[in-house]
Amino acid sequence: MSAFHVSKLIITSQASATHPKFPPFSVFRKSVSFPHSVSRCQMKIATFVSSKSSEAGELPTAEDEWLSRLPDKNKPLYSHSLPCIEAWLRSLGFYQSREDRAVWLIEKPDWHAQLSLDVTDLYIRYLKSGPGNLERDVERRFSYALSREDIENAILGGP
Repeated sequence: MSAFHVSKLIITSQASATHPKFPPFSVFRKSVSFPHSVSRCQMKIATFVSSKSSEAGELPTAEDEWLSRLPDKNKPLYSHSLPCIEAWLRSLGFYQSREDRAVWLIEKPDWHAQLSLDVTDLYIRYLKSGPGNLERDVERRFSYALSREDIENAILGGP
């Protein structure tokens, strides 16, 4: 009975003192054989393993890449790309609404809020239906000309 061969190529990134932005890669090959009856073709699978802490045990995500591309926290929010803003919001604990992609929700122990990315401003509405004792929803508006740090501090400060 003949078999075909599947090669698994594992590429690991290691920190480089010469050029930290483009680390060297080590290549390891792992082979697995399957019976001929499975298929007659040869497959190659590439697995990328990051140099991140082994404690995390996770591969880098697109989210990590966008977070690494965030402009300085003192830059106005309008200087951030939308994917960077979305990654930043997720890192703060927000999650995107399924009904409206411009709406983000967050649930903190003391309050719940809904954030909206409008054309000219960012709105945050602290919901009376959440924990705490708000008498009504409290809404605040922030210009994209404010720094990411200022907006973050204001939002996470709560109602």
